[in-house]
Amino acid sequence: MSKTALFYLWKMEIRLASEMDLIRIHDIYNQAVRQGFCTAHLAPLSLNESKRWFRTHDPATFPVFVAVSGNGVEGWVSLGPYRQDRQALAHVAEVSYYVDEKSRAKGLGNSLLKHALRGAPQFGFSVLIAILLSKNPASISLLNKHGFSCWGTMPGIARIGDQTSDHLYYGLKLS
Repeated sequence: MSKTALFYLWKMEIRLASEMDLIRIHDIYNQAVRQGFCTAHLAPLSLNESKRWFRTHDPATFPVFVAVSGNGVEGWVSLGPYRQDRQALAHVAEVSYYVDEKSRAKGLGNSLLKHALRGAPQFGFSVLIAILLSKNPASISLLNKHGFSCWGTMPGIARIGDQTSDHLYYGLKLS
């Protein structure tokens, strides 16, 4: 698969994201913020914050892929830097994925994560890390399904409202 290869699922296309996709990427992420326990952000990001994040994801090194159907962008997955300034960890990427609330529980997250797993070695990654909250059972289940395991737990350090959650580090060594 080339870096720009397309992956088709039913009438769904997974392709490299462009700046034109940013508003939907931004909206989908902010849905997760508002839902709670899907990210450690407590308030929705501004569009400028999302633009800054997107610009750190050079498609040649840290790609963002979007799942697109006739309804537009329905989800996204990114391979991002993990301790980017530490050369011994250059082969490690943080994987993140988010699905529009109207498209959840239909296998889209599964397809996005599978796409990232297949493509990661072509970007020089042999280890993927997913950082999440313990009160996100859907994400934990998805990661377990794809062979990730919990490599670390920071107990009760995330505080959302009057609740706390463990901060989890899931990892997978790619073959």
